[in-house]
Amino acid sequence: MYRLTNVLRPYAWGSPTAIAELFGREPSGSPEAELWIGAHPDSPSSVHLPDGDEQPLTDFIDDGPGLALGENALALFGAKLPFLTKVLAADEALSLQVHPTLEQAREGFAAENAAKIPLSSPERSYRDDNHKPEMLFALTEFQALCGFRQPQDSVRFFRGLHGKLSAADADTALLERVIKSLEGPDESAALRGAFVTLLEGGAESAALVDNTAAVLAAVPEEETGPEFAAVRWLAELYPQDPGTLISLLLNLTTLQPGQALSLPAGNVHAYLRGLGIEVMATSDNVLRGGLTPKHINIPELLKITDFRPIEPPRVERKLTDAGQELYCPPFAEFQLQRIAINDGDTPVALAQHGPVVVLAVSGSALLDSPVTDLTLHRGDSAFIPASEQPVLVHPVLNADSPAVLFAVTCAGNASEFAEFYESL
Repeated sequence: MYRLTNVLRPYAWGSPTAIAELFGREPSGSPEAELWIGAHPDSPSSVHLPDGDEQPLTDFIDDGPGLALGENALALFGAKLPFLTKVLAADEALSLQVHPTLEQAREGFAAENAAKIPLSSPERSYRDDNHKPEMLFALTEFQALCGFRQPQDSVRFFRGLHGKLSAADADTALLERVIKSLEGPDESAALRGAFVTLLEGGAESAALVDNTAAVLAAVPEEETGPEFAAVRWLAELYPQDPGTLISLLLNLTTLQPGQALSLPAGNVHAYLRGLGIEVMATSDNVLRGGLTPKHINIPELLKITDFRPIEPPRVERKLTDAGQELYCPPFAEFQLQRIAINDGDTPVALAQHGPVVVLAVSGSALLDSPVTDLTLHRGDSAFIPASEQPVLVHPVLNADSPAVLFAVTCAGNASEFAEFYESL
């Protein structure tokens, strides 16, 4: 097993303090949005080798993919780490976005290559041929938009907004078209129609956002309600952006620490505020739908979006007979294990289905295998090749505080997806 050094991404929406506080260090003075732990080609972690040198994790895997990944992961996903782990700290809302299925990603990537659109082009929608299912585990209270709500719920919000705008003598024509769409008999068609009306509204949509922000600014905060409070906040961050009103079509969900959210292909979502562990398939394929100055490819966005209303898809904790606390979304690429261990506790077996990355967020713990051992302290992380197992997590004697670690590996039932991958 190998200690890692990871890359911190300073996106403007990131918290300047949350990750530093989590790891007990001084802030950098800049936004610290995401800590990437894995082998993403843009920002791979560095492996600390026994001779004291460091090597990008991408190169380490390339040098021995069978040993690093294991036969099953290598056969399913090829010679690359199939997952990317992040510590994500949002102070401001990220863009509304949707990710494609694996089949859509492969078709879209091939089509844009055939059209000779440079990979670096802002007009590019598909930067690789992989899908990007995600899961977010909350470390603090975490707010997100996730999936479409029932149309009748959105009608209630938009009718309430209509009353406020009418009282202010503001133009409500676009809003009336949105409400009419939402009252259609087919739920998915109704939501799609309202979504398109707002997204393609141009100057009329921008004016509606401005007028909405103005009327909500006059409402006392305690009378606003969480959905309209979110609209008011988003309008401050993204003036005239239709995504602020599209938020009323989506579920506004708040995760408490220890809760997890699954984000499958086709799900419109946006992280708003909070600190969490995010795990995803390694891909950059994002179709944006608002809350962004970046390019929005509306035809492709509509092609891959799932407009069916859903409840936010939570991932429930699973406790195994071996005392493992697992979070297993319905994706082949990854599962998450949370390990909390105190001085005097029985060692916990690491769930290993191929390669593993481990992150310590508090305390200290000893990772022990037949090959070697490694002590991780708060903020430390490690890569464990598939060839090194079993690994037990031991408490450190006389530690100042309990240890909490997160470990990511391939799904325990990943082999069940083999037929699906082979069919593409």
